[in-house]
Amino acid sequence: RAKPETLNPAEAKCSQIARPIPFVHPLTITVLLFFSIHFKNQKPKLHRTIYIFTLFLLKEFLQPMKFFEELGHYVLFLIRLFSKTERFNVFWRQTLHEMNSIGVGSLGIVSLISIFTGAVSTIQIGYQLVSGLVPDYIIGRIVRDSNILEFSPTITCLVLAGKVGSSIASEIGTMKVTEQVDALEIMGVNSANYLVLPKIVAGVFTIPLLVTYAMTLSLIGGAISGAMSGIISLDYFVKGMRADFIPFSVFFSMIKSVTYAFIITSVSSYHGYKTEGGALEVGQSSTKAVVYSCMGIILFDYIISQMFLQR
Repeated sequence: RAKPETLNPAEAKCSQIARPIPFVHPLTITVLLFFSIHFKNQKPKLHRTIYIFTLFLLKEFLQPMKFFEELGHYVLFLIRLFSKTERFNVFWRQTLHEMNSIGVGSLGIVSLISIFTGAVSTIQIGYQLVSGLVPDYIIGRIVRDSNILEFSPTITCLVLAGKVGSSIASEIGTMKVTEQVDALEIMGVNSANYLVLPKIVAGVFTIPLLVTYAMTLSLIGGAISGAMSGIISLDYFVKGMRADFIPFSVFFSMIKSVTYAFIITSVSSYHGYKTEGGALEVGQSSTKAVVYSCMGIILFDYIISQMFLQR
């Protein structure tokens, strides 16, 4: 097979600089659509101009993204994980290693974020409910529900998408560009199964545990914050946490955390696995992994809420 024509260093650098940044387009299109709707009745000419320009950007954005092609490659990548499995003892050893990396390695950042999330939510809710008509213990109830249903699973997984997702994409991407993945394939090892499946299994098991840990710390942080600021006493806060508790809220949070864990690990592994080039492409793959993981988390946050919280 003929080798592709190579560029000299100056031309390669210019081609990298001239390459468009794909993550500017979604934000630009969203802002333009907002202004287009805003000026629809007030300034029709400006509305039409913005609308046409938005359609042009949307066309330019969708063409390089090749959404359906990428989705197909992603599905085939997931199918390949189970095409040729490794021995159980090898898989188990790799999974334990990834559990330690994903779970234990993330305890510090999860602890810090959870405590301050609970503390800030207590202060803000207390500020909104300063009234003699609302009992003080209601603050504890609202803090409990908001942290269990939304803050703990979503914020924790968004942070883990940056920490764990970038780490996974960088690790696999570096192995890909240094031909370590090719060496595994030459030895007859299913590299996707050996490298990626333990990360997904470890993430699906450890990230829900981290979310449960985050729920507990957020409530503790909220109670301490309320007592120290004088917004609500500890007894009333505990009374509010116990009032009208619905166990389904915890189950709902676990569904979200398992879904987010799969998104973070699989999307990051996919972008790392398809890395080609050198150190620059590894950084780009890491950035894509974080961005698309966060987008998937936000999208499925709405979908799961719509499915399970409708009355």
